Amino acid sequence: MPALALLSAAFVVAFEQLVQWKYGPAGIIGLILLTVGIKAKSPAVSSAGAVVLALLMAGPAR
Repeated sequence: MPALALLSAAFVVAFEQLVQWKYGPAGIIGLILLTVGIKAKSPAVSSAGAVVLALLMAGPAR
């Protein structure tokens, strides 16, 4: 069980670093909002995080 916890923690840290590298500080803010909203069972906060991430992934309109 501790090996699974260590592996999942490493995956989360790697995913956060990937998001920050690709989308910058706004990506981290969106990811934090989404995570906090899910943990707190707050649809408004998790929706705000999802919208931030969706806007970053969509990129500028051409």
